[in-house]
Amino acid sequence: MNHQYLQKTGTLVLCLLLVVAGVGAFQKKSLPVSGRAESKKLPIYCVQTNSPKVAISFDAAWGNEDTAELLSILDQYQVKTTFFMTGGWVESFPDDVKAIAEAGHDLGNHSENHKQMAQLGAAECKEEIQSVHDRVKELTGTDMTLFRPPYGDYNDTLIDAANELAYHVIQWDVDSLDWKDYGEDAIVSKVLDHPHLGNGSIILMHNGAKYTKDALPRVISGLQEKGYEIVPVSQLILKEHYEMDHEGRQHSL
Repeated sequence: MNHQYLQKTGTLVLCLLLVVAGVGAFQKKSLPVSGRAESKKLPIYCVQTNSPKVAISFDAAWGNEDTAELLSILDQYQVKTTFFMTGGWVESFPDDVKAIAEAGHDLGNHSENHKQMAQLGAAECKEEIQSVHDRVKELTGTDMTLFRPPYGDYNDTLIDAANELAYHVIQWDVDSLDWKDYGEDAIVSKVLDHPHLGNGSIILMHNGAKYTKDALPRVISGLQEKGYEIVPVSQLILKEHYEMDHEGRQHSL
């Protein structure tokens, strides 16, 4: 009797062990492999640095009515920035492109047709970037290396395509929201009081927004009063030997 009881008990235990092992195996197969779900590539939003430096950048996709005045203000404050230009803007305003380059500002690529790049295949992403690159190269002799995707829209395909063309993909961590036309004071406050503003920040503005030219002097002086040096994006970002954290912040290795 004891022998039969032990035999039945042993069989029951063995069955339970097999069930547990099967569930464990199923759970292991259901988990993502090596964290692939979290491996999305990121553009550069900002830079980890102890130096009190920030970059102001302008997206140039539509008009040019204020471009000369913006350049004049930047010259007055002896500040260099970065202009991200679409192919249509470059074609429409070649003299402005040359003026930006001659003033010592970064020339950045903002795609040929201002499309949502994450919806494009690799070949079309490259075409959107290369066509602007070639036009600016012909106008100024400059090989651009900075790309900002329209609408901030990106995916791994875009980042890989840009990297293969020797481009760094640039976003921002401080948005002036100047394109919403809230007014000069709103732009100044949005930048200077932004919770993300700090060493290594990249600030987004637009050359064609209604109140940008009015706000720019106060933005520049306000940043300088806070102790920041304003530099072009190319002088802020790390070009090699870096890693990215989950916020899109570059860290030196």
